[in-house]
Amino acid sequence: MPRPGPTELASTAGDPLPRRKLVFAIVSMALFMSSVDQTIVATGLPAIQRELHAPINWSSWTITIYALGQVLAMPMAGKISDMYGRRKVFLISAAVFTVASLCCGLAGNIYLLVALRLIQALGGGAFMPSATGIVSDHFGRDRDRALGMFTSILPIGGIVGPILGGVFVAVWSWRGIFLVNVPIGIALIVLAAVFIPADSPRPTSRIDVYGISLLGALILTAMFGITYLGTGNIPMYNPVFLVSEAIAATAAWLFVRHTKRSASPFIPYRLLRGRGFAVMNLINLLYGAAALGFGALVPLYAEQRYGMQPLASGVLLTARAVGMISIAGIAVLALRRTGCRFPMIAGFLVLAAGLIAMASTPHYLSTYAWLAIAAGITGCGMGLSVPASNNAGLQLAPDQVAAIAGLRGMFRQSGSIIAVSVTTAIVARSSDPGLSQAHVFLAFAALLIVILPLVFTVPDHRGNW
Repeated sequence: MPRPGPTELASTAGDPLPRRKLVFAIVSMALFMSSVDQTIVATGLPAIQRELHAPINWSSWTITIYALGQVLAMPMAGKISDMYGRRKVFLISAAVFTVASLCCGLAGNIYLLVALRLIQALGGGAFMPSATGIVSDHFGRDRDRALGMFTSILPIGGIVGPILGGVFVAVWSWRGIFLVNVPIGIALIVLAAVFIPADSPRPTSRIDVYGISLLGALILTAMFGITYLGTGNIPMYNPVFLVSEAIAATAAWLFVRHTKRSASPFIPYRLLRGRGFAVMNLINLLYGAAALGFGALVPLYAEQRYGMQPLASGVLLTARAVGMISIAGIAVLALRRTGCRFPMIAGFLVLAAGLIAMASTPHYLSTYAWLAIAAGITGCGMGLSVPASNNAGLQLAPDQVAAIAGLRGMFRQSGSIIAVSVTTAIVARSSDPGLSQAHVFLAFAALLIVILPLVFTVPDHRGNW
């Protein structure tokens, strides 16, 4: 059994509760800030597009590149924090995130903004692994409760982010979306440097830089090809599009080949193709496209189809987050009785119903009330299905919780990236962007219904978690 580090010894020996609460508050501030930035930009997307004179398909990269950066940063940050110390990585992450936020707020064109958003995402994505390690070490035997409280921070960020984005765009500028992080980030760095104790490096395996690079190349070139296709009336046989997608396909083949042959791959091969994992990975990919990708597009849809103001369109995402939180707690408590399959199926159907309602013309209610209810319904579907799908994956290999959680996040974020890239490419080529997006929502609903038969192939062990 590995020897605990000095921080863990101090915490288990009776570290004062107020100090532990302060440490938890500091790392929670970082996670909250990173979570807010996942949704806050969606509200300001039309304003960014107008001010920087950028096509919508390129403007959407401010959302997708952030998701890509987090997919790449999380596995690297986990290993690096073990190698060099969690506190040190946490401080560097906060500095990178804060400086990148400042530069994002000052960016003068869409291409520079996208590049800076990637850097910001690398800092934000590194928060979770380092923060998890800090809390795990500092709380000793109470670490399970402390880490469990992390799950409430991300949905709260999902509630606050769209509202903040709408407020900044309405009363100031989309630049405030990024600049607000600067004073918070400086305060975070000072508090972390003063109150989080240093920890010792831990022995760990090397970072699979090659595997992570292949994954990044796969997603980035696929995104670029799809986005380029949405520029003007470019045909599908255009060489730039074909070469981009060919590179993506080659990177995918090399990634699977490397994962299969490497002694310590970024993702163990059996978690990609093993019994049950292939199905869960496909479900997570399609779910990420239909649920997470949809969420990033709601404010744009409300503004383009119905002419809503940024603040009102942002609150629609808040309605979705409220619906998710209100159902998720009940769904978690009922899991031991229901198993995973029933809530996954029911949640996918409820989510599909919300998507259909969102795409439909409002009846008997105001447009805003109709869209808010539809968004709330999609949130209820997510709250019902997410806890079950999370546990369905964990049941397949209970001894590799961290690896499975990272894999799940990777496939869901990848699905979201694909959905946003494809949708904005379609919208950019359309004469009626709002109606085209409504048709995409109907396609997302159909996608959720199509994957229902896959759920029956997932092992379901009631009462075992």
